[in-house]
Amino acid sequence: MDRTKVLDSVTKFYLESHDFNGYPVYKLKEEYRLSDDAAKALIEELVSSGQADVTLTGNTHIKPFNIPDTIAQIAGLKALEFSEHFCLYPKPETLAKLPELKKYEDRPYTKALTLGEGQLEYRSFDLSVLEHYRNDPRYIYETDSIHGNISVRDAFYESSAMEERDQIILSSFGFAYDNEMNRAVAVYLRYLSGLSPEHQQIWRAKEFSATYQLHPDYFRTTILGEWGTRIPIFDAFIAELTIINEMTERMNMPPMFRHTYSEERPREFAFLLRPTVAEFNRFVLLLDKMMSDNLNKRFFSAASIPLEDEDERPDGKVVVSSRGTIALLEAWMRRYFRPTDPEPVEKIFAAFRKVRKMRQQPAHKVDEDAFDQQHFKNQRKLIIEAYDAVRYIRQSLANHPLVQRNPPRIQEELFDGKIWDI
Repeated sequence: MDRTKVLDSVTKFYLESHDFNGYPVYKLKEEYRLSDDAAKALIEELVSSGQADVTLTGNTHIKPFNIPDTIAQIAGLKALEFSEHFCLYPKPETLAKLPELKKYEDRPYTKALTLGEGQLEYRSFDLSVLEHYRNDPRYIYETDSIHGNISVRDAFYESSAMEERDQIILSSFGFAYDNEMNRAVAVYLRYLSGLSPEHQQIWRAKEFSATYQLHPDYFRTTILGEWGTRIPIFDAFIAELTIINEMTERMNMPPMFRHTYSEERPREFAFLLRPTVAEFNRFVLLLDKMMSDNLNKRFFSAASIPLEDEDERPDGKVVVSSRGTIALLEAWMRRYFRPTDPEPVEKIFAAFRKVRKMRQQPAHKVDEDAFDQQHFKNQRKLIIEAYDAVRYIRQSLANHPLVQRNPPRIQEELFDGKIWDI
């Protein structure tokens, strides 16, 4: 058997297949008229001599990860029942010598697959690479801060109104962390490879060389094929608003919050993409709109909480002033709730007031748009406090007799407080 000819077949199949697929045993047997025993002996010979690699488990027709060393491959061949769906791959050293590589110089991630890297090997990038897609209304940009995807809106897909090079789809991206819990975007090579040459270059310019580890639930859902174990904190926040309004409906009251944002979640309601003062302040503004500005005065009026204060001046005149939503929330909770431990209730008011105060600061102070990783950490602390506040409101409403009689469905992870805050 001419091993050089077989290796040429393996390499040709790999390069010409749609997805850099492996050369399957059934094709080897058919093309070279080999029996099972002969095919197995040939594969062992090619692998042990370092001329080819073999995948043995999972979907063997693609190489998900960089293949283990020769010893491990041979051990696998001997341990597993021989299959026609084992697949052979050219060695990266062989691929690196091919003249075809020149045509991938402007597509670094397609080139990485051409060189034999695993399709589910990932690269990590500066978060700011996502800004272009998030801020451009021609793209559909979706993320729950664990998983995400990017696509072109129907009105611009295959349209002259948008350059073809920009009509990209990124089916999946996730997030990753370094040892100091700094965030990065993480994308598998198979998805990066589908970007246009121009966009591959954009991503390449933002790639990190340092080591980042995938978010545990992104790894679990995309690699292991399992369900996530917790709810992303931004999803959980919106879920709490929704459940609170369901509870107030059961209490025969107007909704406590004017909007739940469950249908149209703001794009910026997520972890920061760029740790600057300006980006952080925009997030604080949005969060206050979803908290204090979002409280429904009709709810408090229906609960017999006065919407105005009347104060008598020294000259005897009475001044009427509207009460703010946070004051209304505090008055309502102090009237109707007498918890044995008042600390969680006090934290509700503290969180609402903290967000409101932070929102007001930019209006009276001009700050340099400084870049500082600390803004990521400050935002994380703030959203945890905000989430805890709305969660405790929901837990308080759960004690109302009409809610106890007809409780809304609450997702188990939400009920148990299993929340991802990274």
